[in-house]
Amino acid sequence: MPAGIHGALVQRVCARPNGPLDVRWLTPGAQRLPPGRIRLRWEPASLAGWDVTAYLGLATTEVHLASWPSAPDDWPHLVRPTIYEVTGLCAALTIVTDALDLSNSLAQT
Repeated sequence: MPAGIHGALVQRVCARPNGPLDVRWLTPGAQRLPPGRIRLRWEPASLAGWDVTAYLGLATTEVHLASWPSAPDDWPHLVRPTIYEVTGLCAALTIVTDALDLSNSLAQT
């Protein structure tokens, strides 16, 4: 990770098993993660590979999603399935929440 960077915001996760993770660099002054968004942070592991950590933005906070200590150099392929599944789950929950909000507002009129 470049010096002065706080992490990487996952922009897009390809559905293909070997597909890419598109990210955008986050500076230390970056705002809190929006709900459903994932931030990755990685640094060289003490012995070999990379220590990779993922954080998930929730409505009021961000939480530790997962860690992959001493991940191999091709760690994006290792973390991609988890990131893909969580991103899909968050998108589905957003749709359901919007549908419930609409249903409730229609029931009140």
